[in-house]
Amino acid sequence: MLKVSRRRFAAGAGSLLAMPMIVPSGCVSACKVRRPLPSERIHVGMLGYGTMAQDNIGNFLHNERVQVIAVCDPVSEGPLYGYKAERMGGREPGRRKVNAFYETRDKRPGYNGCKVFNDFRDMLDDPALDAVCISTPDHWHALHTVWAAKKGKHIYGQKPLYLTLLEGRAMVRAVERSGITFQTGAQSRSNDYFRMACELVRNNRIGKLQRVEVGLNKGHATFGKTPEQLSETPLASPPPYVDFDLWLGPAPARPFTPKIHHPMQWRYNLDYSCGMLTDFAAHQLDIMQWALNKDGVEPVAIENIKGQLPPPTDLYNTLAEPFSFEIVYGDGLRVFVSSEYAYGCRFYGENGRQIYATNGKLETQPAELVREKIGEDGVRLIRSGQQEKNFIDAIYSGGAPISPVTAGFSSLTPAVLAHIGMRLGRSSLKWRAAASRFDNDPEADKLLAPHLRGAWRLDLF
Repeated sequence: MLKVSRRRFAAGAGSLLAMPMIVPSGCVSACKVRRPLPSERIHVGMLGYGTMAQDNIGNFLHNERVQVIAVCDPVSEGPLYGYKAERMGGREPGRRKVNAFYETRDKRPGYNGCKVFNDFRDMLDDPALDAVCISTPDHWHALHTVWAAKKGKHIYGQKPLYLTLLEGRAMVRAVERSGITFQTGAQSRSNDYFRMACELVRNNRIGKLQRVEVGLNKGHATFGKTPEQLSETPLASPPPYVDFDLWLGPAPARPFTPKIHHPMQWRYNLDYSCGMLTDFAAHQLDIMQWALNKDGVEPVAIENIKGQLPPPTDLYNTLAEPFSFEIVYGDGLRVFVSSEYAYGCRFYGENGRQIYATNGKLETQPAELVREKIGEDGVRLIRSGQQEKNFIDAIYSGGAPISPVTAGFSSLTPAVLAHIGMRLGRSSLKWRAAASRFDNDPEADKLLAPHLRGAWRLDLF
């Protein structure tokens, strides 16, 4: 197979700094973190090539400082279903996409430089690889992150960051001890409307904050699904295009069941996800904490939890409709979250002033508030452009990306805690962040840690 060499390039490279970094002595790994020179391209591998990866890959391919050199997926080639039903996912469609792009862009007929892997461990062993884009089911995020960090690979990790809270802790520890760059794939921070809303709140343009509301979608379990995909009958054997044991990985062993194992279906089963609650919370709670300067801050309690989950024996057992809860921080701030609110973040201030931000829209009262300028001495947040571009910038410079792992962790934490409350029928939970456990609730504590199948382990650091 043709190997891709590190080719030199000029566009925009002069302003970038190279910062070689060795992992701290506390890391049990002997890996060395490589930060390419400004004249070198960053070699990226796609870990998972399904719905989200097909959104991410374009921004990597079109970045002149990047060379995508590998695609890894336990699916060789299979249907995506859902809103990308016309497409195929898996490592072979990924290989074709990459090779066709570079063949056209670089005018290299027959280009075949993209390697494919079934097992992520084999891809991470490739010394030519600098970074990975992790776009796999939620139950894999922690293991993929910890293994990649151990190998010194920079990570663009899709949200929601983790499945169980202690997996999230392991991810933060691995990233910090290895010294790699980690960007959370919660693209809302790269949206100008959300950034402007957060700047207005940070600069007290609505006066003293009176109330914060976060609206999350309920989810759509049957969106774009075919009868075949919704079948609850386990197959005698998995489809031939998937290494199903590797797809399951740390999750419990069970037969391939279309309703929860076809693409986009796993999100509705507790073995693989906390459902649409954490999927959407990873966006909107992230914006809430950005506006309130709460990155890395965990709540002290989740109160007034409402939302009943289906029985755990149901295949679809993650959805609670409707749901609501309140996030309580140590400084007394209370954030109201509900599936009945309009999707987005709403900040109420004094004298009727308020800000509402959602995808593609920013509304203020009064209307002219949105046109207020932030002075040079005011709080200005990062204007990152593409989330993937900001990730690449941070790899070169060694600086913090717009959505570091600590932000991805803390933005998801309230939703994961609330989901535990819904599973157990709790109306409130008191959280002791320093101890990573609830206050006097051993039953809830049991849901904080993953139950990894077989020899899979997270304690690599």
